[in-house]
Amino acid sequence: MDPYEVLGVRQGASEAEIKAAYKELVKKYHPDKYQNNPLSDLAEEKLQEVNEAYDILMKGSGKNAGTGYGPGSSRGNNYGQARTTPEFNQVRRNIDMGNLQAAEEILNRTQNRNAEWMFLSGMLSYRKGWYDDAVSKVQQAVNMDPSNPEYSQALGQMMNVGQSYQNTAYGRGYNSTEDAFCKALQCYCCADMCCDCF
Repeated sequence: MDPYEVLGVRQGASEAEIKAAYKELVKKYHPDKYQNNPLSDLAEEKLQEVNEAYDILMKGSGKNAGTGYGPGSSRGNNYGQARTTPEFNQVRRNIDMGNLQAAEEILNRTQNRNAEWMFLSGMLSYRKGWYDDAVSKVQQAVNMDPSNPEYSQALGQMMNVGQSYQNTAYGRGYNSTEDAFCKALQCYCCADMCCDCF
C-alpha cells in the first residue's frame, strides 16, 4: 500500500498538502456519516487505511518522519509523542479534528488507564474548556510518568495560561477599587439597604 496513493497526494507532498488531504478523507469516511448504512464497514476500513497512511507519512519512515503535524508530533498541537498505542493515536486524531465525542468514547472504553490515558483525558478536558479538570489530569500523568517531557511541557503551558488569566482577572472583582462599575454597584447596594427609595 502506497500511503501517498491512499491519501491521493503526489510523492514528496508537503506537510500542508498531506494534512489537508487527510482531513478531507476523514470527513468523507467518518463513521457518523455511515450510521445505519450498509457501507459502514467499507467506510470504516477505508478510514483505517487513511489513518495508517497518514501515520506512515507524518511519523513513520517517510521523509516527514518525526517532523510532521500528525498526532504523534508536537507541531500542530500541544501534545505529541511517538510511543503510543493505535487506540491512543485515534484519540489524538479525534482531538486534533475537534471530534471530542469520539475521543471521549474511545477513552471511556479503554481499560488501560495509564499515564497516556490520563494525559489524553486531560487534553480532552482542556479542549472542552474544563481547565481545572485538565490541569488535574495532566498533573496526574506527570506524576505517573515524570520522565515524559510531553506531559511536563503541556502542564507548563496550561499553568502559564492559567496564570495569565488570573493576572488579568484579579483586581477586577467585587473588591476592586479601580472598577467604576463595581463602585457604582457597591453604592447602589448600600443605598438600597439604607433606605427604601430604590
